[in-house]
Amino acid sequence: MDCKIIKYALVIFFINFKVIAAEFQGKFIQGHFIIGKTSPGTKILIDKKKVKVSKDGYFAFGIGKDRKYDIIITEGNNKIIKKIQKRKYKIQRIDGLPKKKVTPPKEVYDRIKKENLLIANAREINSDLQFFKDKFIMPLNDAIITGVYGSQRILNGIPKWPHYGLDFAGKAGTPIKAMNSGITTLAEKDLFYTGATLIFDHGHGVSTLYMHMDEIFVSVGDHVKKGDIIGTVGSSGRSTGPHLDIRLNWFGERLDPQSILDN
Repeated sequence: MDCKIIKYALVIFFINFKVIAAEFQGKFIQGHFIIGKTSPGTKILIDKKKVKVSKDGYFAFGIGKDRKYDIIITEGNNKIIKKIQKRKYKIQRIDGLPKKKVTPPKEVYDRIKKENLLIANAREINSDLQFFKDKFIMPLNDAIITGVYGSQRILNGIPKWPHYGLDFAGKAGTPIKAMNSGITTLAEKDLFYTGATLIFDHGHGVSTLYMHMDEIFVSVGDHVKKGDIIGTVGSSGRSTGPHLDIRLNWFGERLDPQSILDN
């Protein structure tokens, strides 16, 4: 066989079997949400943990609020190492809260424990839905952000957990829109800390939460479409006034909602 023909055949062979590296949407910054795209059928590990990959090659993961070390993504037989950019978080002081909301009395400990379990179970759902890769929209029209992700909360002068959400000022009764399509996995009208609370599953461990609502218009199992009115702004739970607190999770990892609204 002619040497030129052999050389040409080898080139075609390697083109056909070339490994295409994963592509990523999102910033490798503490607290951020990342969407990945790989070749269909490729196995993906995030820090040695296997993640679900859709039939068309999409997957998702999140970067913890305080993560300081590189994230290792294994794509088939290839390793991709991404450095994580650190952030500086704000301090937020909130005064005027009822004492029992800052340091709850012992008689409500069992209630809080049960409610936390309800939320944790909803966040661990690993469905095949693929709405996570669609663009998210703002839940309120022309709303002012009053609280940001990662800020150290000092309640009535007492340091507490950081804030893991995004707060929007809003008048009581203001309609709230679903930020993306999904399935309702939690709809509770009176949780101790978060009041009227909704959780939606968007697939692959990605969920959003809406807290401190007044009215809730959906039930567990309902399919919602992006932009649907799901409830109204309120001041239920641990709250000093009408507002909406939204959260973003990748399983148990609490992420910055701003990272999906900026995409």
